[in-house]
Amino acid sequence: MKFFFNKKHRLTTTRDFNYVLNFPNVVKCREIVILGRVNSLSFARLGISISRKNIRYSYQRNKMKRLIREKFRIIQYRLLHLDFVVIVKACSVQMEFKSLVQELENLWSHYYQ
Repeated sequence: MKFFFNKKHRLTTTRDFNYVLNFPNVVKCREIVILGRVNSLSFARLGISISRKNIRYSYQRNKMKRLIREKFRIIQYRLLHLDFVVIVKACSVQMEFKSLVQELENLWSHYYQ
């Protein structure tokens, strides 16, 4: 199995995001919300939403995006064929890296096949 995360695994358009946001299956914790909705494709796709209002500095937003993408890249073949939107809240910046990774793994486990 190859663990790629290329353009076809991303939600790129507003239409894709709105599709998930309209009737999502929600799994959340205090720091992160994962919305999922069934797609007609044979693979899972990911969209990330991190507001500048919630996380002020771009290096922190980019670090969160890299972390989320990396976790998704590794577990994408164990996930159901859904479109996912991950929303990050402001309190996630204050968390330690290890606890944030563990929280992400816990949330993704709700969507395993």
